Amino acid sequence: MNEQELFSLLALQKVELVGDVAAKKLLQQFESASEIFQAKTSKLASIAGIGTVLIKNLKDKSVFEKAEKEINFIKDNKINVHFYQDKSYPEKLKHCYDAPILLFSKGKINFQKSRIISIVGTRNVTSHGADFCRKLINDLAPLNPLIVSGFAYGVDIIAHETALENELQTIGILAHGLNQVYPKAHKKYCKSIEENGGFMTEFWSSSNPDKENFVKRNRIVAGMTEATIVIESAEKGGSLITASLANDYNRDVFAVPGRISDKYSTGCNNLIKSQKANLLTSAADLVYMLNWDIKESKKTVQKQLFVDLLPEEQKVYDFLLRRGKVEMDEIALNCEFPIYSLSGMLLNMELKGIVRPLPGKLFEAI
Repeated sequence: MNEQELFSLLALQKVELVGDVAAKKLLQQFESASEIFQAKTSKLASIAGIGTVLIKNLKDKSVFEKAEKEINFIKDNKINVHFYQDKSYPEKLKHCYDAPILLFSKGKINFQKSRIISIVGTRNVTSHGADFCRKLINDLAPLNPLIVSGFAYGVDIIAHETALENELQTIGILAHGLNQVYPKAHKKYCKSIEENGGFMTEFWSSSNPDKENFVKRNRIVAGMTEATIVIESAEKGGSLITASLANDYNRDVFAVPGRISDKYSTGCNNLIKSQKANLLTSAADLVYMLNWDIKESKKTVQKQLFVDLLPEEQKVYDFLLRRGKVEMDEIALNCEFPIYSLSGMLLNMELKGIVRPLPGKLFEAI
């Protein structure tokens, strides 16, 4: 995209009543954003959904002054700009009707990753929720997923931290411009995240972290990922909005169950009860439901000559050696393990290269 077109796109964003949906309607009718401002009234009026008030607003010259100021900020700070029709724009987000026409980013983000998941939850995360979040990402690390979250307190920052510890790419979706850090206490993470992922936002440098911006940014968190995982949530909260948006976009949603007496499990339990989220008890549940191929992990899974197995893993392995291809339910019944613990065990054994999954929920020893 050349500088003139970027300038015109920025100006278009500042036209009153032109949101992302209306902007896309206009861009579909013209070869460039520049042509929109030069178009005749009759041509604009012929476009469905473009009324007389909006057409009048397109004549407002003050939008160009605002665009010039922002483009100077972009150039001075070496901000990356992603147009919704560009290859650098998150592929899954392109299919969301209300996705931003422009995204701004800093860092070394690689959107070619095939496995992109978002992890969200309460800012008041409990020790149980924090431990689950860390273990989940640690167990998923061999599959090299890209971890997306909102850079907020609680679950968000734990997800970013753990991703960095596992050398996974992570992206913080911000509810403000790239000229500031919010919360300020998280400034210490910025350099590490930008070196192994980065930050992304739809908001200009003039935007502050206002309450409505957090709700708006949640659609990016939900839309750009393959699945959204809710670790902990009270009965109401931003993470539930993200889960709802993910469902609207036909994305997979997972929620971690908790005790009915726990305040920050209420939201997750309700998602599961209302069938708006899959129950998540381990990384194996996610791998199975998303049909991720373990063979494509960044660390080649090979059977070792001498593998240290836990007693329960040895029991499962011996059973599979005797029986051949067996369904998970049958393994659980014969080896006397609950499904929720067996799924995690089988994933660990798979990573050790001693079992492999087969179609139809079957497993066999290698």
